[in-house]
Amino acid sequence: MSDFASFERAFHGDIVNPSHPDYESSLKRWAANSQRRAAVVAFVKNEDDVRAALLYAQAQGLHIAVKGGGHNPAGSSSIEGGLVVDLSRHLNRVRIDPEGKLAYVGGGALWSDVNGAAIKHGLVMTSGTVSHVRHRLTLGGGFGYLTGQYGLVIDHLIQATVVVASGEKLIASASQNTDLFWALRGGGSNFGVVTEFVFQLHAQSTTVFAGSLVLAPPAMEDLMRLIEEKFDQGFSEKETAHLGAALGPGGNPCIMMVLFYNGSEEEGREHFKPFFENKFVIADMCKAMSYDEANTMQDAWVPHGGNYYLKSVFLPRPSTEIALQVRDAVYEASKTNPDIHVTCIFEHWSLGKVASVPPEATAFNRSRSLSTLMSIKYDNDTPDALRRVREIADKLSQIIVGNARANVGYANYNSDVPNSFAPNADSVLSDEQTRALFGPNMTRLQEIKRKYDPKMIFAKWFAIKPAA
Repeated sequence: MSDFASFERAFHGDIVNPSHPDYESSLKRWAANSQRRAAVVAFVKNEDDVRAALLYAQAQGLHIAVKGGGHNPAGSSSIEGGLVVDLSRHLNRVRIDPEGKLAYVGGGALWSDVNGAAIKHGLVMTSGTVSHVRHRLTLGGGFGYLTGQYGLVIDHLIQATVVVASGEKLIASASQNTDLFWALRGGGSNFGVVTEFVFQLHAQSTTVFAGSLVLAPPAMEDLMRLIEEKFDQGFSEKETAHLGAALGPGGNPCIMMVLFYNGSEEEGREHFKPFFENKFVIADMCKAMSYDEANTMQDAWVPHGGNYYLKSVFLPRPSTEIALQVRDAVYEASKTNPDIHVTCIFEHWSLGKVASVPPEATAFNRSRSLSTLMSIKYDNDTPDALRRVREIADKLSQIIVGNARANVGYANYNSDVPNSFAPNADSVLSDEQTRALFGPNMTRLQEIKRKYDPKMIFAKWFAIKPAA
């Protein structure tokens, strides 16, 4: 596959280059600032296409990116002057086996596709909190509203079809290529292109209780005291209570809560009663809805086409003092930078199910720490704007955890990712931080990397270096 003509003859999907009418649209990503001008975009139809694309790129010395949903703000699904293996156009199918409670999901399918297909059969699984992401979420762990009951997305994965760097198609499961199966569950896109996932599903009632609650800024203290009490007593496995500070649609400071309870509206309102009774409530948008609708309720906050920067750190327990400092810092940053829109969210759900899986069972570094998310949208993609955005995110991180150097938080919430193709060295995290992410699993991951990708052609996420 050393020349373009032989690559084109072997390919069944669509090959798009800068002269193709679809070229500009093929570069579009959720975060506009993560777009790069690829030399070739290969919309693959099957594993043979993936193999052809990988071999051609390596023969030509082209760096490789893999696009499922293009939802990573670090640009992991884009590559300047390289080749993109794009799964979104043809490998986006979802098939549900209701009797076996299984979902067969193409690597380019959206979570909205999965949730919509599964709920028709009264079935669900843990998925993310935004519906227009695809399945890199799985490879990085996968928190969601059902984490308390069912664990992470990777805890539902029972099989994956993978094309590795050599072009070989492999099935990874508990009985086949078990080392690769272990690595995929938390090791990210370091090991190959996943063309199909098979997930275990769970029975689900018709509706859940979910929605947003908007409150005035003084509510933060009372809300966090309640969250601290919940944490000490143990969060219910059925609940999610995210709490964040931001500017509302009118530009006024506010506190936002995203609530979820896997039960009826009556049960949910009773469970969250102290939140609804807070005297600073401005708007209550919580109601009974289907699970697939609940999975879309944050979509409007993060529409396609904006410039986004995400940063995360882990927090060992909720802290009212920290939350109040973060609230004030968010408002101050938004006031002094009118072109930058800052949101900081504290995510609260039971982690008992996640921690019940032995830490050595998957590559994901499991802990009982709570995730925080700094989600920053900015108007103009300029070096100055990015510098100010990073300064804001760093300041918030320092308030939350002090020295955040070795605390990279939840890997799927990160705009600064180590990779050997980064156009700006300032965006590359240190090896120390990568090791902190994977913890004691790092050594085994490096050994598996050496086996399946010794030349590091997959290096567009938290890049794992092969063992020497």
